[in-house]
Amino acid sequence: MTLTVEKSFDWDTFADRFWDRAPVLYKGLDTAPFDEHEVFRAAVSGSRPPHPLAVPGNLQFLVRRRQQTRPHDYLPEAGDGSLDGYERRMADRLEGRRYALVVHRFHSFSHPLWDRAQRFYAGLWERVGQPTHTAGSTMFHGSYEHSPVGVHQDRFATFMFCVRGTKRMRFWADRPWSDPVHTVLDYQSYLASSFVAEVEPGDLLYWPARYYHVGESASDTPATSVNVGIPRREHRPYYEIKDLFRGTRPQSSAPLFTPDAGPDGRLAGELPRALADAVDAFAEHLAEDRFTDRATALALRVRTAGGFWPTEPPAAPRPLDDDTPVRRCAPLLPAPGEGPPRWAANGHVTSGAIGADALAVLRRLDAGEAVRVGELPEARRADVRRLLQELEGFRAVTRVETR
Repeated sequence: MTLTVEKSFDWDTFADRFWDRAPVLYKGLDTAPFDEHEVFRAAVSGSRPPHPLAVPGNLQFLVRRRQQTRPHDYLPEAGDGSLDGYERRMADRLEGRRYALVVHRFHSFSHPLWDRAQRFYAGLWERVGQPTHTAGSTMFHGSYEHSPVGVHQDRFATFMFCVRGTKRMRFWADRPWSDPVHTVLDYQSYLASSFVAEVEPGDLLYWPARYYHVGESASDTPATSVNVGIPRREHRPYYEIKDLFRGTRPQSSAPLFTPDAGPDGRLAGELPRALADAVDAFAEHLAEDRFTDRATALALRVRTAGGFWPTEPPAAPRPLDDDTPVRRCAPLLPAPGEGPPRWAANGHVTSGAIGADALAVLRRLDAGEAVRVGELPEARRADVRRLLQELEGFRAVTRVETR
């Protein structure tokens, strides 16, 4: 099989010819889904260790093939100034040894990076539908010999945008081995049945979920890419249910239900204590009205995240005086139905009750108007001020400069 290479890009042609069908390499996109400066800043934010002796849970760092369990001074720092500065520091620090930095949930560490990505991929969602459980993003950086997991197959259709350097991806249309294993690190004996894509800065490579693949270094020079994965295979409702119960007290997740379960959905016989506790907590939350509220809030977050959730946490609220006008700078989405008014923007949902005055302000903002807290009677300004400060923290409203 050979790789299709295209010199012009549009979503209509992509959806008709390649989506879920075959890999394609687009050379030199006019509009990039990621910017190098934003990628560096997100890499710094997304690799902060929880304490000096721990690697963040969303991050992998390998020297040669060895996974590092301590961050040392291997991670990007603001003082590096750029990916170029980080590469120079790592070249000195590791004395030329190959390394790999992998940052998962990458879009959630930078609002500008998320905003650029969701605007780019909105064209795809218009044609194939926005993912119901959101797309994921991962940054890969380094001079590593090949992907840390070796040859493998994902449950995601993947877009890889090359930010800097040259990336090589190797593909197999079918699993090249017969052994009962999911990944292979040493795959030289299978090279003859593979085909290769060489991806340069500004190029976008796509491959469907069914393809086995591995990333390789095209040279000794480090390269950087950002991958966007869209769930297409082996999706289970468990992923959504887990999100519904994230942060609950006591900690609970979805219990495992099987075809052998009884009428109440429980497994026959005595359950292990931990699983029994999870089932009880699950049933308790289902019986409470707040479960519906949590489900509504999650749906609003996912819908307004533009295909990428979670997004960066809200910024800290800033004082807002009576005379400063604010205007909407992102879509505002109200919760459907007759329940308590909830509005969402940029993957976040308003907290607390929304009174009639605040609701009227939201509708004005949604219509494109600029509003001031001072337009309301003094006794009714507190709730509106709090709401506008919260929306500004969501990066959904912005202050209008006045002369």
